[in-house]
Parts: sequence; structure tokens; C-alpha cells
Amino acid sequence: MNAANLLERQRTYFRSGATRSVEFRIHQLETLKKVLNEHEGELYEAVYKDFKKPELETYATELGILHNEISYTLKNIKKWAKPERVKGTWVNFPSSNYLKPEPLGSVLVIAPWNYPIQLALLPVVGAIAAGNTAVIKPSEITPNTSALLKRLMSNWFKEEYIAVVEGGVDVNQDLLAQGFDHIFFTGSSRVGKIVMEAAAKNLTPVTLELGGKSPCIVDESADLKNSAKRIVWGKFLNAGQTCVAPDYVMVQASVKDKFLGYVKEAIREFYGVNPKLSPDFPRIVNEDHFDRLESYLNEGEVYIGGKTDREERYIDPTVLTNVEEGARLMEEEIFGPILPVLDFDDIGEVIDLVRSKPKPLALYLFTTNSEVEYLVLEQCSFGSGAINDVVAHLGNHHLPFGGVGNSGMGSYHGKQSFDTFSHKKGIMKKPLWLDIPFRYAPYKGKLKWIKKILK
Repeated sequence: MNAANLLERQRTYFRSGATRSVEFRIHQLETLKKVLNEHEGELYEAVYKDFKKPELETYATELGILHNEISYTLKNIKKWAKPERVKGTWVNFPSSNYLKPEPLGSVLVIAPWNYPIQLALLPVVGAIAAGNTAVIKPSEITPNTSALLKRLMSNWFKEEYIAVVEGGVDVNQDLLAQGFDHIFFTGSSRVGKIVMEAAAKNLTPVTLELGGKSPCIVDESADLKNSAKRIVWGKFLNAGQTCVAPDYVMVQASVKDKFLGYVKEAIREFYGVNPKLSPDFPRIVNEDHFDRLESYLNEGEVYIGGKTDREERYIDPTVLTNVEEGARLMEEEIFGPILPVLDFDDIGEVIDLVRSKPKPLALYLFTTNSEVEYLVLEQCSFGSGAINDVVAHLGNHHLPFGGVGNSGMGSYHGKQSFDTFSHKKGIMKKPLWLDIPFRYAPYKGKLKWIKKILK
């Protein structure tokens, strides 16, 4: 793969104007929908081969989200692509003023492995809608899904328009060295820094969707049974390999034991007494991640779970209590089916803990106390989140999704995806029939008047 040659071919295609018309964009989005529909079974099979993900999870968290996003975009793209009128000022009277969205050009999307279809293609929906060409770099960690994406996209789209490039770190480095018009990266904060450094050499703007330790707070006013069920669902979805999964739970000490009982009950209800036999519990993506996760298990007291099988890359849905102070478990993003549960007495303790750490991608609060809700939302900075639920906010295309600080920059989903891959060109149009000589030299005697106008 010659990255420079591929980018030049995409630039040539973009300059031809082929991607500009709204009708072309609509056709390409409809084509992408066809790809998902006609190859749904193959997509299920590829993801299952990579980490035994059940079909319902693959549809709900990957294909369904893509269908929903494409449908919403198709419904609104004509409105989004129109110039947007804005007000003028006295300084430029008379004039008409507007913002004209234009595509950025050729964009690069670097996707992670944990949701290998959705996170590769969801940004591309926005790139297509805005009129760009795109290069997609899926993760080599999910080889079956990456190979299928390569084959499908090559069969349905011209490579000079949408291309999928497979490979490892060397391929990423080669792509990052090119002068793309935008880079969209989803992955770890560590790699995000590498992407940003490489982009800076070409002054390429970036969107970084990173991770972080997303806290989940449960106070004594919460509906503990339903809270436990929702937290268990969100944490162990995809075997915990979700960037916005609850990373740790802080539960008020007065209800901790009761809450833990409901957590155990929910795990058994969802996955049975032996989750290893459940068809609904995925596996860890590879041995390296398995070894990292297994090493966390001795950093607390196992409340439920704790069993592992390296050959199957299986780790129980596990809850840990009495986590050691300074444990790696509380410093590193877990990204697996291990949930530390800590306790607190006063909500101020929780706020202090959250604020002492890098800003998380998500925050979840379970409470019926409006004062607690106000305090947490007002004093804690995070990308996005939910009250009395987890993870599900990603399914709302009206809510922009993105991080803040260490958890990322920029956002997407819905119209925000269109805006991310567009430049809003500001245009002022003035008539020639009126030409006020005030602005021209000589300036003598005009300063006091310009001060009055511009104050």
C-alpha cells in the first residue's frame, strides 16, 4: 500500500467535484445501508470469530446504530448542506451574510477494535454526508472484521472515494505522515498523543475520541435494584471492552451491601451461574489484553466472579471490593469485565475523587436527589453521560458524543458528524449601489465617529 499515492488519487477525485452534489452523497449513504443489509450475516460471523460477540449485541451496538445514523442523516442532509443565514452588523450595512458548509477534502479515519464495524463506519457516515473522500484504517487486532470491511467496501465503493487500508503500526505511521485534511481517531489517550503529534507536522486538524476512567456514582436515594441491573448491563456489555463502560462504581456506604447483592443477582440473571457457558458473554480480544486484565484480579477482594481461562480468553464478569489504595486498577482504564466497587459517605468525597483524576469520557449518576444531581453535574467535568442509566446515551444522535481534556477533543453523531467533516465558510455579500465614503482615506476627523460605531 502506497499511502501517498492513495491520498493523491483521492485528492484528484475530490477535486473533480464528484462528491459535491447532495444527490451523490445521498446515493452513497443509501449504498452503505445496502452493504449493511446485504452482508449482515457475514458481519455477524466476522465479529463472532474475533471475540465471540453475540448477534444481538453486534446488531444493537454496531449495525443498528449505523442504520439509525444513516437514516437520520438521509432525512436531514439537504437541510444541513444549505447555506445558513446569519445577521449582519451596522459596520457592513447593507449586506447579506451566510455560512456555507463545504467538505474538508480527503479524511483519514483510524478505528479501534472493540466495536470494529460501528467505530470504523460511523465517522464515515459524517464524512460522506459532508462531501469528503475517506481512508479507513481498521484495527489489526480484529483481523476477521477488518478483512471483511476491506472486501465489502472495495466491492461497493471506488477506492479513490472510500478506501480501507489494513495493516499494523507501520501502516498507521505511513498514513499519519500524509497530509490528510482531517484525521478522526478513536482509541487510547496514549496513541491519541502520537496521532496529534503526527498531525501537527502537517497542521492537520484532528478529532480524538479517547478513553478514560468513567465513574459511576450510586447514592442512597437511588432505586438500587434497577440501578444494579443497568450498571451490570453497561459494564459487561462486550465483556467490558467499551470506552464508555462504567470503569468503577462509588456507592454510598449506607446501601453498599444491598447494592452488591443486587449486582450479584443481575449477573446471574443475565449470564447464569456459570457465565462461561452463556452464549451472550463475549471473550477478550487477544492474549495480551487477557494477561493485562488477569493481573488486576489480585488488586482487590473478589465479590463475584474471578475465574479465568486463557486458552478461551475468558474472564468472568467480576466485581472487586476492598481495592487497594494506589492500585493500577484505579489508575488505568480497565477495558474489561472487572468492576471495582468503592464506597463513600458524602457526595463531596466523590466529587473530589472525580476531579482529582483526568476528565473522563463519561460519567453516570444514579440518584433521585435533585441536589446531588446538581452538585455532580455542576462540579464534575466529563465528555457526556447519563442520569440513572449507562452507555445508552450513545444511541441518541441528537446528543454530540466526544471527550474533554484527556478523554478527547471534538465530537460527532448526528449533525455534529456533518459539522466535524465540514468547514463553515463565512460569506458577506454587499451591493454596489451604495458606497459610503466614510471608510476611505483621508481619515482626518473620523476617529471619534468610528469609536461610536464600534463600541
